[in-house]
Amino acid sequence: MSLLVWVMMGIAIWHFTVWVPDRFWGGIVGALLAAIAGSVVFGLIVSGGQIPGEHDTHLAAAIESIPGALIGLALSYWYGTRLENAARPRERRPA
Repeated sequence: MSLLVWVMMGIAIWHFTVWVPDRFWGGIVGALLAAIAGSVVFGLIVSGGQIPGEHDTHLAAAIESIPGALIGLALSYWYGTRLENAARPRERRPA
């Protein structure tokens, strides 16, 4: 059940990406996947590599996935910006 909570929190955090320029690796869909993957991986790390069941899922399960979603989005944004800058032709300065 915590896995569902982690995925839903990743989607909730992803909705805030409309306020930043779209430089995510893979566009907005890439940002969605990065937020979900980050929240699930971070949730698994925090819970010791196990997915807590229905009776072990509390409000803390939602809160502990927020940093993972933000880390996933930040990595996707950083890599997308890096690829975009590498593809942009460099300006030549006059000698």
